[in-house]
Amino acid sequence: MAARFVNIDRDTPMLLPCDLRDWVPADHIVHFILDAVAQVPMEAFHVNWKGSGDAQYPPRLLLALLIYSYATGRSSSRAIEAATYSDVIVRYVCANTHPDHDTICAFRTRNRDAFKAAFVQVLEYGHALKLTAVGVVSVDGTKIAANASKHAAVSYQRAGEMIEQLEMEVEQLVRKAEGEDTKPLAEGLRVPEEIERRQARLAALKAARAVIEQRARERAAAERSEYEAKLEARRARQAGGETVRGRPPQPPTETPGPKEQYNFTDPESRIMKAGNGEHFEQAYNAQAAVDGNLLIVGQALSEAPNDKEQLPRTVEAIVPAVRKEVEAVLADSGFYSEAAVAAVEQTVEGEPTGIRVYAAVDKSDHHRRVADLEVQPEPGPLAAAASAKERMAHRLRTASGRALYKLRKQTVEPVFGIIKEVMGFRRFRLRGRAKVALEWTLVCLSYNLKRLFVLKNLAVAG
Repeated sequence: MAARFVNIDRDTPMLLPCDLRDWVPADHIVHFILDAVAQVPMEAFHVNWKGSGDAQYPPRLLLALLIYSYATGRSSSRAIEAATYSDVIVRYVCANTHPDHDTICAFRTRNRDAFKAAFVQVLEYGHALKLTAVGVVSVDGTKIAANASKHAAVSYQRAGEMIEQLEMEVEQLVRKAEGEDTKPLAEGLRVPEEIERRQARLAALKAARAVIEQRARERAAAERSEYEAKLEARRARQAGGETVRGRPPQPPTETPGPKEQYNFTDPESRIMKAGNGEHFEQAYNAQAAVDGNLLIVGQALSEAPNDKEQLPRTVEAIVPAVRKEVEAVLADSGFYSEAAVAAVEQTVEGEPTGIRVYAAVDKSDHHRRVADLEVQPEPGPLAAAASAKERMAHRLRTASGRALYKLRKQTVEPVFGIIKEVMGFRRFRLRGRAKVALEWTLVCLSYNLKRLFVLKNLAVAG
């Protein structure tokens, strides 16, 4: 039997429907996004900062356009502009208008505080719909590539070596300029230009070294309180007659390590381990606090390569309406320190906040031993002189602690997976910590609306 094919004739005029909404399914997420954006006050958003010129696109349109684009895997302003012509849903969002990439980029970079407010407002919108589950919150961080190549970076040691070499070369060229060296240069090369080029490079390298040195001083200052707390705890144990084994805590140093780096493309980004430590990349450390319904209830951004100091900052970033209902915070060993736990569990005055932290004190090998399959007995009572680390380990060994901590992986880690794999967001488009933090807010806002759409449909179906 001969095959039958649908008749295709591109020479016949193909007309769009009279109403573009005829091509948009009634249950499409775009309707939910537009409804949610309609709830966001627009007074803080700006489009035309000069306040003059041609008519501007409404901020509500641009906000909806950015959220839908990030939610569906488009983060490039040029790709978003192209989609206003080629994508039916995007044409619907824009009401058949076509904001150019400059307008989209300017709106994205100039409304930092407004995006933060929108993130809070959308989450409060979901909270009001009773779509949040915030009694237990999991905290984690993920490395997201910066808009900068790691090959545009220089280490502290290498910068010093290059400075010495360039200073020597400048000295040689100055002597040549003064006539002490009469050997001619290759065709097209001039001594003054070569001196200027090397001096400019010298200035950049010296500035890079100065930044690395300042970072080391700031890091030492931040680590000093933890060092002093550990030292005091060790002395207290010794004073109580206990034999304390192991090396005493070492004071933080203000001297940069030889491999500490500075990136000329995005100086505020850092070389970080990524892919479970499988490789290094120029990146930022994106933080999220996630509730039981896989909503991001708090988000922050850091240029620190580890999570050691991020627990208090990330918990503090939880939206206030949600944070007051949080009873427990779950975190892996990268977040644990006595100071970090105390900062979450106690106010500055030393009063309890009502939040208990469950943080692993040591790295897990992720291998479940046969003994781990058996019912674990309740741990015995703690010794009166138990350290903060021992108290936390005891908390995690209790039946309630084990049950709670199991929730961590199944909440926060899938969120990062969705952002990277489903939304396709693996690299920031903007540069500089402030702008990157803004973009991370936009990513989290877009993710939350995707998740709220799913939760709302589940609630209706249930």
